[in-house]
Amino acid sequence: MNLGRMKSRAAAPPRPGAALAALAAAQFTVMLATSIVNVALPQIRSGVGLSDGGTTWVVNAYGLAFGALLLAGGRAGDLLGRRRVLLVGLAVFAGASLAAGLAGSPGLLIAARAVQGAGAAAIAPAALALALDLFPPGPGRGRALGVWGAVSGAGGAGGVLLGGVLTQAWGWPWVFHAVALGTALVAIAVVALVPRAADRGSGRFDLLGTATVTLALTALVWGLTTARGAGWTDAGVLAALLGAVVLLVLFALVERRRPDALIPPRLFRTGRVAAGNLLMALLGSVWIALFFFLPLYQQQVLGMGPLATGAGQLPLAVANMLGAMVAPRITARIGATATLTAALLTEAAGLLWLSWMRPDGSYLVDVLGPSVLVGLGLSIAFVQLTALAVDGVPRQDAGLAGGLVNTTRQVGGAVGLAALATLAGSVTAHATTDRPPLDALTAGYQAAFTVSAAILATTALLAVALTRTSRRDRGLAPPAAPARAVQPGQGQTADRAPAS
Repeated sequence: MNLGRMKSRAAAPPRPGAALAALAAAQFTVMLATSIVNVALPQIRSGVGLSDGGTTWVVNAYGLAFGALLLAGGRAGDLLGRRRVLLVGLAVFAGASLAAGLAGSPGLLIAARAVQGAGAAAIAPAALALALDLFPPGPGRGRALGVWGAVSGAGGAGGVLLGGVLTQAWGWPWVFHAVALGTALVAIAVVALVPRAADRGSGRFDLLGTATVTLALTALVWGLTTARGAGWTDAGVLAALLGAVVLLVLFALVERRRPDALIPPRLFRTGRVAAGNLLMALLGSVWIALFFFLPLYQQQVLGMGPLATGAGQLPLAVANMLGAMVAPRITARIGATATLTAALLTEAAGLLWLSWMRPDGSYLVDVLGPSVLVGLGLSIAFVQLTALAVDGVPRQDAGLAGGLVNTTRQVGGAVGLAALATLAGSVTAHATTDRPPLDALTAGYQAAFTVSAAILATTALLAVALTRTSRRDRGLAPPAAPARAVQPGQGQTADRAPAS
């Protein structure tokens, strides 16, 4: 009997909490790389010789490769093994980060950022799928998704802080070297703490679908980014946008006829995956832009240095982590739909407050208060939408579902950054004809934050319409088990699982 107990203990997954910490660290690293360069952009621009368009591509190259390849990364994890794909992604990510820090020309830097994004596309969906495997639907998964939301938001805000510290202390290359070192440590933790699992699936990899959607997303973001300098009527911009539409239509036609489609129809059988991804795309469209414009306003208008700018993101990061950790309790009290709607409106209020920033403003008056509102709303909304987007998905498609929700957030962010940067640049260029430079620059940022607030207010209205579809959305259990409260992230109960 004792021997049997020993074998049982040896076969059990070691310390799910420790494994979750390692996986959350991988997610933190991915989100960190999204924003850590933002404070260092002025120094990177002068150090490598970047143009205005090239500066934007330091951010967009990572976001575009990340978003365009996330579906492929999620599917690869389902077919080849999620732990294996996660470790390969971490190795690619670390190598590209090191190369970016050593880059001496704009082309090499942007290329390294794109490869870094490709590595992140393997990391994010595999890490999320492994975390979902550790915690089946129930209160434990709700708490795990709260941790996931906390580290995701903290990675975005913490990247600005760490970027400021490293840039001021050792120069911009260390923004990338530190990420490379941290990624290597995360890989060691994954090897030591995340259990091996026989998680390979069946089927073939959809190369045609992957190539088609990647080209479509590349054309779309390139067209939006180029429009900032060339104008919306430029022939190249119009050709890129038209090509993106044609490729997306072709992708949809190709996927309908393939037995091993990159996005199989079964993923949407619950009706909740589509809603979660649509809302996540809208949230993502303002997420990355926030961490792009806010540090620029602090540095270029308020005159704050890199270190002070980074430290100024601490309240946002703390609010973000606090919101993610309390999201499960709020949802248990008022329900998922009400929680999501309130979170989106809270973030929208913070962005609207930021749109009132002044060229002669100050951090305490123009940045601190709205940053706290944005941090709280962003984290709670992220937890709710991640749970919604993986709700009821069959286990064999968990990696793909994780890849899809990360794709919609990241691609939404890349498209949103391109569009909002174009808007801000156009407003600033128009305002420079009759206003001082700082006033014109602030006008561009005001326009970007105003549109961002409008997008989130619209998203809140859509959330009410798309998520109030069952008793579970009101935080209640199905009629068969009226005493059980559904926690955030709980896609089903043990006594009533959705068909798959």
